Amino acid sequence: MIDGRRFEDIAVGQVFEHGEIAVTEENVVAFARQFDPQVFHLDAEAAKDTFFAGLAASGWHTAALTMRLIVDSGLRLAGGIIGAGGSLTWPRPTRPGDVLSIRIEVLELRPSRSKPERGTLKARVTTRNQHGDELQIMTCDLLVWRR
Repeated sequence: MIDGRRFEDIAVGQVFEHGEIAVTEENVVAFARQFDPQVFHLDAEAAKDTFFAGLAASGWHTAALTMRLIVDSGLRLAGGIIGAGGSLTWPRPTRPGDVLSIRIEVLELRPSRSKPERGTLKARVTTRNQHGDELQIMTCDLLVWRR
């Protein structure tokens, strides 16, 4: 098992912060070409006449960049970052030129009733740009191994 924090090593209210990942126009377009080929992700000029009024990264691109920041953060869970559900919102678009960072706040810890070797960590992960604008808010349940 991958070394890292276990259920007993984490406290409700604990915060982990990490960054930075720069978002480039080339990255936005490359991701969109492969996974979300919509005009507002692919063409800066055509995107001016859309809801986003300019080139915007796919929300799924922002989610993928957020995942990279989570993995690189100080949270480091034993056995890896294993999701068990959650929700996410994108209050503002991620744009080329943004530099992303995250804040992970532990909201709740629940030991499993049926599997004593594990528990669940509920966290809020907020992805911000260099101006402090919230671009993505994710609330997620993560599997955490116990001692």
